[in-house]
Amino acid sequence: MGLFTFFNKKGSNGRDIPENIFVEKENTPTDKPEEKNNLGLNESGIVILFQFLEKNHEGKGYDDALINPDSSHMQQNAESLKNELERTIRKVKTFYEDFIREIDFHITSRSRSGMIDTVEELSMKREIAESHVKKVLDIEEGVRNNKGDGQGIIMSYTRGFKNGLAAISHHNILKRKF
Repeated sequence: MGLFTFFNKKGSNGRDIPENIFVEKENTPTDKPEEKNNLGLNESGIVILFQFLEKNHEGKGYDDALINPDSSHMQQNAESLKNELERTIRKVKTFYEDFIREIDFHITSRSRSGMIDTVEELSMKREIAESHVKKVLDIEEGVRNNKGDGQGIIMSYTRGFKNGLAAISHHNILKRKF
């Protein structure tokens, strides 16, 4: 049996190869069990923000280019991503404001009850929450100045969009025989 005979056998048309061999899929929050951040809270606070920042937007940019290959469309969608990031930042800041207020109540209440160890634990959680707020504020400042962590999502989307434009050109023009 020759090498090419093996590939030309009936039923060996490549459809038996699972998609996951060649295509890497992104994990979605429903694909993995709930993770707890270091505050002991499920998928809240800074975890939500980092999940958004770490998401690869290249595929969305590529698909958008195939649907509407206009550069103004790219700019609008990049601006939309930036707005979504700003909303996520506001949501996370609100979460921490409420969480710190709740911690402060517990610190005051447990202090009156003489629960020194509990107050120390609560104070540590407050310090962690404050450090998260500082990081969120740094990210927010970067978004305002088009720098830092937030800029990566715009670059990722734009790169995908440009790759989509290149694919259109390649398919429609460069592969054409004349």
